[in-house]
Amino acid sequence: MDTQSMINLAGAALMTLIGWFGRQMWDAVGELRRDIREIEVDLPTNYVRKDEMKEEFREIRKILSEIFVKIDTLRDMKADK
Repeated sequence: MDTQSMINLAGAALMTLIGWFGRQMWDAVGELRRDIREIEVDLPTNYVRKDEMKEEFREIRKILSEIFVKIDTLRDMKADK
């Protein structure tokens, strides 16, 4: 085998490896795009919107505030005795 044939063979092997790697990356990007699309579709049905959470937290804070007032009232009553 002459030098040129060895260079051609090495170049072909290198290009094959680069092509295989490129194909793997192409497939991975396509799969990621499909996954992101699925997440975008499922997002409104599986997760709570921010404004809905704020409303729920407002109600929780109100209930906690009422509990704290009752605890303070009971503590004051015990302190008076």
